Amino acid sequence: MDFFAYLKIWVLILCLVFQSGYGFYLPGSYPHNYGIGDTLSVKVNSITSIETEIPFSYYSLPFCKPLEGVKDSAENLGEVLMGDRIENSPYKFKMHTNETDIFLCRTDPLLGDHFKLLKKRIDEMYQVNLILDNLPAIRYAKKESYFLRWTGYPVGIKFQDAYYVFNHLKFNVLVHKYEEANVARVIGTGDGSELIPTVGSGGSDLPGYMVVGFEVVPCSVMHNAQSVKNLKPYEKYPSPINCDPTTVAMLIKENEPIVFTYEVTFEESDIKWPSRWDAYLKMEGSKVHWFSILNSLMVITFLAGIVLVIFLRTVRRDLTLYEELDKEAQAQMNEELSGWKLVVGDVFRAPTNSGLLCVMVGDGVQILGMAVVTVMFAALGFMSPASRGTLIIGMLIFYMILGIAAGYVAVRLWRTIGCGDKKGWVSVSWKVACCFPGIAFLILTTLNFLLWGSHSTGAIPFSLFVLLIFMWFCISVPLTLVGGFFGAKAPHIEYPVRTNQIPREIPAQKYPSWLLVFGAGTLPFGTLFIELFFIMSSIWMGRVYYVFGFLLIVFILLVVVCAEVSLVLTYMHLCVEDWKWWWKSFFASGSVAIYIFLYSVNYLIFELKSLSGPVSEALYLGYSLLMALAIMFAMGSVGFLSSFWFVHYLFSSVKLD
Repeated sequence: MDFFAYLKIWVLILCLVFQSGYGFYLPGSYPHNYGIGDTLSVKVNSITSIETEIPFSYYSLPFCKPLEGVKDSAENLGEVLMGDRIENSPYKFKMHTNETDIFLCRTDPLLGDHFKLLKKRIDEMYQVNLILDNLPAIRYAKKESYFLRWTGYPVGIKFQDAYYVFNHLKFNVLVHKYEEANVARVIGTGDGSELIPTVGSGGSDLPGYMVVGFEVVPCSVMHNAQSVKNLKPYEKYPSPINCDPTTVAMLIKENEPIVFTYEVTFEESDIKWPSRWDAYLKMEGSKVHWFSILNSLMVITFLAGIVLVIFLRTVRRDLTLYEELDKEAQAQMNEELSGWKLVVGDVFRAPTNSGLLCVMVGDGVQILGMAVVTVMFAALGFMSPASRGTLIIGMLIFYMILGIAAGYVAVRLWRTIGCGDKKGWVSVSWKVACCFPGIAFLILTTLNFLLWGSHSTGAIPFSLFVLLIFMWFCISVPLTLVGGFFGAKAPHIEYPVRTNQIPREIPAQKYPSWLLVFGAGTLPFGTLFIELFFIMSSIWMGRVYYVFGFLLIVFILLVVVCAEVSLVLTYMHLCVEDWKWWWKSFFASGSVAIYIFLYSVNYLIFELKSLSGPVSEALYLGYSLLMALAIMFAMGSVGFLSSFWFVHYLFSSVKLD
């Protein structure tokens, strides 16, 4: 591409960003401007519970259904993989129009199965999740002198062995007046809305409003089912409704219907549209995040000091003294060598299961690259929670693209171990493309069968399974083979010293070397475990995690610590004449995954004590195992590659025949 082509591209980008009269918004976060009286439609997502971690469809319970029928909203791949099932609902508002005592529907009498299911969902503390203009409904509860924030509201409550349902909802919609000259008016509502810029004075003089907050107060109100027999939806309830969230009255009984009502008020707010997610993303415990980073920096400084001592005092000194000797003195010194210098003829001897090592390092590079790029994009704001599922989609796309890097690294390492032999690079590339994805596919398929058996919306549909397999074999595998092809064409890394034909015997050690290797994982875990608590709480406790800036810093520090730990351990093994450093360098940093999985078990026992049922526990442990394996591959590749560079650098200065 020539200079003028680059110039045209940059001019186009600048024109898009700095276009006069229009704001710049991140993908999926453009504002909707509604006129007074425009229809606002509430949507429903899957009902969820921190008791079971198994989502179910909203309409699996006896709730009111929309007159036009239940319709799925436009979903992306990420939403489906996360278990979201967004559908339309009967709740409808008119912009800036307060309404009270609105009758919604009278359900059919609760038969045995529906009655038992509703009681079960109340026992399991399921939450209803409503969405208005892409904002989840938020509920505030006052405790002493401060407010607690919750997304969604409970299906019902159990009180004195009786079950009550929240059948009246009090909505409060916060709106902000759109006062700019160039306003985007909305044709239609929901995700399929079409934005039409209105420039100049032509058009309506009525002010436009944007939704900047969506609050809900659930109430349990006793309604007379007989008095609403002839009422139609959205008509006025015969008597005034008093919504008191501190009392419950609507007792559910078998073979009796439930009456649902609602009210809505609109409140003008000073909250700007770009700040409307602040209520959900308020960062709690920022001091703890900074403490986590400070803790990591202390570990890094300690390890960096050890590495510095190794390089400056030990390695540099030994090499300088060795270089200053003449050949006779060198020959004499060779007989008196000790430590790492004794393994010069064995240090680059091919390890056992070298093909598997190449595959795991290649997969680790792919996972590591995916994590770094995804967290960077998220930290820059391109994966806003306003665009549900974008994080999962981004991870899938980046993972598939980085198959090129995985194939390249694995095949080039394979050729290096094989002293430049290109034979078998296709097989290595295929194994890289199928190793970790195959493990993930096996775990997810097993968990999916459990979700299918529970009739959960978290189960991946069969059609989506076919799509994922298509993406795997038609996109990821070919890209990995392309990377392997380039790895086969690239020159292999030449060893600085020759390998002896007869392997050197490793002296007996005072302690098992693998014990030290697995113990080394505690240092990387020490840099991660505080941030890990916030991540686990976000995944399993229904909290929004959006401090990706902190996560990016912690992740970079984790990579540095893993590299340093592996490097120090490799040097220690070479000093005791243990030349089998290949696998040990991989697991020295990869062993952090063991502690992450043990922490996950600890979190299950002490933080998720209320998690009920073997299916829920199997889901939790399955996803935790998958996360731990991904971290083992990624951090293991960091440790191995840093150690390989260190050993190559160390012995490239040794001139032994």
